[in-house]
Amino acid sequence: MKKNALLSIFLLLCTYLSVAQVTTTTIESIKLAEKRNIRLYVPEDYSAEKIYPLVVVLDADYLFDITVGNAKFYAHKDKMPQCIIVGIDQTDSRYEDCYFNPDSGFPDKKGNKFFEFITMELIPMVDKNYNLANFKAIVGHGVTANFSNYFLFKKAPVFNAYIELSPSFAPLMESKVPKRLSEIQQMVFYYLATANEDNFENQQRIQVFHNQSKGYNNDQLHYYYSNFENADHYSVASFGIPVALDQFFKVYKPISVKEYKEEILAYNGPVIEYLTDKYTTIETLFGFKKQVSLNDMMAIYAASKKKEDLESIHELSKIAKAEYPNTMLGFFWEAEYLEQLGEPKKALRTYEKAFGMSEIDFATKDLALERMEALKADFGW
Repeated sequence: MKKNALLSIFLLLCTYLSVAQVTTTTIESIKLAEKRNIRLYVPEDYSAEKIYPLVVVLDADYLFDITVGNAKFYAHKDKMPQCIIVGIDQTDSRYEDCYFNPDSGFPDKKGNKFFEFITMELIPMVDKNYNLANFKAIVGHGVTANFSNYFLFKKAPVFNAYIELSPSFAPLMESKVPKRLSEIQQMVFYYLATANEDNFENQQRIQVFHNQSKGYNNDQLHYYYSNFENADHYSVASFGIPVALDQFFKVYKPISVKEYKEEILAYNGPVIEYLTDKYTTIETLFGFKKQVSLNDMMAIYAASKKKEDLESIHELSKIAKAEYPNTMLGFFWEAEYLEQLGEPKKALRTYEKAFGMSEIDFATKDLALERMEALKADFGW
């Protein structure tokens, strides 16, 4: 009966989301044997045809709105995918929820039940009603940040990314967690934040954690650390969350001028590999295929020309035909490749194909016509 009641309440919540992007409801947890306040954000244009990363927010009574606001902003700017965000209010229960054994430092009593509530009730409920990607993140502050670390110790951690805002570590966790991060076999993103006016004990133990983490090496770990000036234990949340999202979703963001200059131009190999690796990583991490952006293709095109990497232009033309099939771009780049390869007749025919399609960015009918006329003039046609 309890399980059916829980599901019914959650389905009512899902129905309400058809007219509201954020809602708060009370659900009854079997694991905790109590009702809990849950907040849920679903993108306004949610589609059953797409899949979405999940972000679980602890201390949702004050961290939820900050997380949702930043996630919406970054998604709007195409700096991260749209996410579903679920928050757990803990105003009167955070210390009980996060209870740990003072000797082992690991969850005990209600802490164990709260852990099971998240993994066995909350996430499965969201997953049942929405299309979730493989990528899942968790956000915590103080004692809830410490608690979120416990998920790392599962053989196959449910979370890929951890936003740790001034964690108040349980005994020995500042040493146990870095060691666990050094051994983990799946890709993990871990962001740790403190501030110059943070709680003194937190600062000291966070510094121990950071120093130990620097001593380990694990290719699967993407570790980030911030020590904010002019911030304290509470304002570190408003500083840290956007920084964490910016770092976690770096691969998702369009190629920047800085990235072009420092990484692409310095890339050792055909620059097209940089583009294909970027989008393969996005698909592996998030479980969906992102359309290759025009911005990214133009960056690779510019680098290909600068490095005289003709084969990358050829491969880029194939990607453009697949991603923007009704535009001139793919045939235009193919024609340029053939022209540079010394195949003027083939180049001319290919420019003619491009001419009959829709203009896009620099690839215009005027430019195609100009290239065709130049080829004809060069060979006296």
